Amino acid sequence: VGCHFMATYMDRGNVTHTHMGGEGVNWMGQAPFVETGHVFQNLGDGTYYHSGLLAIRACVAAGIDITYKILFNDAVAMTGGQPHDGPLDPTAISRQVRAEGVETIWLVTDEPEKYGSATRFAPGTRIAHRRELDRIQRELREVRGVSVLIYDQTCAAEKRRRRKRGAMVDPDRRAFINHRVCEGCGDCNAKSNCLSVLPLDTEYGRKRRIDQSACNKDFSCIEGFCPSFVTVHGATPRRGGARVEVPAGLAALPEPERPRLGDGRVFGMLVAGVGGTGVVTIGALVTMAAHLEGIAFSTVDQFGMAQKGGAVTSHVRIAAHPDDMRAIRLNAGAADLVLGCDSLVASGDLALDVMHPQRTRIIVNTHEQITGQFARNPDLAFPTDSIVGRIRAAAGAGNVQLLDATRIATRLLGDAIASNLFLLGFAYQRGLIPVSGTAIERAIELNGVAVEMNREAFRWGRRAARDLKAVERLAVQGDGGGEPAAPASLDELVERRVADLAAYQNAAWASRYRTLIQRVREAERALGPGDEALAGAVARYAYKLMAYKDEYEVARLYTDGAFRDRLAAAFEGDLRLTFHFAPPLLARRDPVTGEPRKRAYGPWMGRVLGLVAKLRFLRGTAFDPFGRTAERRMERRLIEEYFEMVDELLAGLCSENLGLAVEIASVPEAIRGYGHVKARAIEEAEAEKAALMERWRVGGGGAADRARAA
Repeated sequence: VGCHFMATYMDRGNVTHTHMGGEGVNWMGQAPFVETGHVFQNLGDGTYYHSGLLAIRACVAAGIDITYKILFNDAVAMTGGQPHDGPLDPTAISRQVRAEGVETIWLVTDEPEKYGSATRFAPGTRIAHRRELDRIQRELREVRGVSVLIYDQTCAAEKRRRRKRGAMVDPDRRAFINHRVCEGCGDCNAKSNCLSVLPLDTEYGRKRRIDQSACNKDFSCIEGFCPSFVTVHGATPRRGGARVEVPAGLAALPEPERPRLGDGRVFGMLVAGVGGTGVVTIGALVTMAAHLEGIAFSTVDQFGMAQKGGAVTSHVRIAAHPDDMRAIRLNAGAADLVLGCDSLVASGDLALDVMHPQRTRIIVNTHEQITGQFARNPDLAFPTDSIVGRIRAAAGAGNVQLLDATRIATRLLGDAIASNLFLLGFAYQRGLIPVSGTAIERAIELNGVAVEMNREAFRWGRRAARDLKAVERLAVQGDGGGEPAAPASLDELVERRVADLAAYQNAAWASRYRTLIQRVREAERALGPGDEALAGAVARYAYKLMAYKDEYEVARLYTDGAFRDRLAAAFEGDLRLTFHFAPPLLARRDPVTGEPRKRAYGPWMGRVLGLVAKLRFLRGTAFDPFGRTAERRMERRLIEEYFEMVDELLAGLCSENLGLAVEIASVPEAIRGYGHVKARAIEEAEAEKAALMERWRVGGGGAADRARAA
């Protein structure tokens, strides 16, 4: 397996497999017999150095049309980030492939300036920023023979590891999303394919946020066509725990009664989580603690396809004597403790197999860790209920402890990486770990990485085991921010939206909304008592359309004070902002795609936004400088069409077609994004609306139709 194989899982049109080192050779046999004239072949730098260069040589000899995309990520990332077998860099690759007969060579990188005059590259090598990748690939499709595209970017997971170890410069820059501006379209996920761009469910729908603890500072998410992204300079994630005083009742941590060893008894523990979060570290710390106490131990780690985000399990056995252990890997029902650092992995067959209702205790982190599928499906729902059900069925409900360790640890310690040690501390204080807390803390010191934070994470976990609710309250206190609770009733939702629309435009605009909702509620009540499903849908989606995010609204949502409060809650330090916009009257267009390109604007943009927000009284008037664009005209048209559609629904509403009416009224849920992204969404939504309205008019069974027939 290699980069070419892993790319087939990304739903990006990658097809066919071959063995490591055979990349592209299968095309030699296929090319004469298919209509396709050219293909791209992914090839990782590790495979290239190992044997992939021979495949390139074979394709040159065969004279076929193929472009090798050589990923130079500076690490054998799939198996743990080891260095290459020998010296290799993009300049050497360019010279090697040139010597093999490759005439056309491109290099794309996120730092083209670092190569200067590029004199060490093979003659004719061209260098561009990675944002030019699509244009370059279109050019390479027309090149006859073998061409090479070197993609130079250090593995993002390796960057993060090296920065933590001080082996690589950590840029003073962090991405942050103003989720009130975010439309939840998922374009940032599509652009970056990054698991650090997380869903954020709010009362206004699903938005996005950046996991600052896991962010690799790749910044490709910023390329998503959306004005909700800023980059923050001079800031560090706020550590809530540093501002929280430990209550006297939790300051003392009495030693628990630990599992006893001896008489041939072997303690078994499975740590289940995802790569890059410290799963293997937990097993290493526990076994080092056992070593320090002179206790026998064994451990084996099982990895998924990728170290960053793939499933990882660590099997740990501890016994009084080495002769007591007959196997290293835990077998069926052999676990005394399952530490579910990730609930999805903890509910997999491998973890479930080692559980036993009479023996195993399970502690599960309920944090919803997204998967790569979310980047392709922004509405993907995390199967929490199914996961918890599988675990309880295997181990017995009374043996399962659920807690959101990631949320608590992040708020207290400023880094989600602390959540696994928090879980270990929780398990230890519950008397589920056979080695001493002193030995575990000594192992943390010997590990030498983020010692103070890891020690505190372990201790906070112990405190949570004593009084979970008290620690959760402290975590909320340490957070210093957070969104208001969702409306408890339709009345509350409407009142909030009325206030929003008054701030958005004026009282008359808000009054028009309120009148519409009242009409729908009255029509729905006439059908009999119910849950006001139609009124609820109209309340949400009429607001969504009426509060379209034009230049004035984006400016208001940046300058109304709430955004600054969220920044202050997330970061500490002397914050400086860079905004990433594509102003419709100023943005340049990509020469290949025709789409507007975003540009970076300094802190001075904050003053401009404040001025634009004050001019919102111009919205929709003859003096509105933005109102004549196609996008703004389309947004105003959608509002009027929605009101007309609701009138038609109310005229024919009856109990039998109420569900269809709710479905029709909810169509705007799919309208998300900005510019060309929103235009595509509107096109799809209008097609869906047309089909549903056809059902309504032909077979909806409306009351008005029956009245006319009578």
